[in-house]
Amino acid sequence: MQTKSRRQLVAGNWKMNGDKALVEQMQKHLNAANLENMDVVICPPFPYFSLFNSAVKLGSQNISQFDSGAHTGEVSVSMLKEFDCEYVILGHSERRADNFESDELVASKVEQVLKAELTPILCVGEPESVRENGTLFDYIAAQLDAVLGRVGVSQFSNIVLAYEPIWAIGTGKTASPAQAQEVHAFIRAHLAKQDDNIAANIVILYGGSVKGNNAQELFSQADVDGGLIGGASLNPEDFLSICQAANQ
Repeated sequence: MQTKSRRQLVAGNWKMNGDKALVEQMQKHLNAANLENMDVVICPPFPYFSLFNSAVKLGSQNISQFDSGAHTGEVSVSMLKEFDCEYVILGHSERRADNFESDELVASKVEQVLKAELTPILCVGEPESVRENGTLFDYIAAQLDAVLGRVGVSQFSNIVLAYEPIWAIGTGKTASPAQAQEVHAFIRAHLAKQDDNIAANIVILYGGSVKGNNAQELFSQADVDGGLIGGASLNPEDFLSICQAANQ
């Protein structure tokens, strides 16, 4: 596999998992690894932010759309910046489903993160029913268009995209390399309607049961620039094997 000209990024989304021991193990493995020409981001639960002291980049799994105020349980972008957080996952399918986050709310959070000069990792993806009924591309386009309408295409130069087919998250199912490439190519073409240069250079990650034994084939696709890794990021050795696949 040839090294791609676009910057590759692999993000480990721990979701509501992990403990102090995992933080220590992850730092030990990543500090010993040689991961050049790419960004590796760990997105732990908020309580573990202050325990990271290595060169690994930190990302948040969510953010409030509010700057401050009486919003119990929420975390603002200014709070994240104090812990050197650089990335924020937004629009993850679990947030959209479990917390009823609409395309419009996700777009407002993207705007909030961009104003703080952090990098949104914007997730888009379809449930299995949408794929089966043939409206996949309309569904993905609507998710993208909500953000495009809010912040404009020029801001996508500061955004990382992640395609996560909902039917492949935590199910053991994985989109085939051809399926992943088809949607990534559509996303890039959709953005190219407004700006060819931004479309060509934006990083688009694949998320959905990525493992060490399928990462290299997925990442070798022309429009797949890395991964948004869930379950496999809870095992430092498994996560490192995926990082190494993206770095080849």
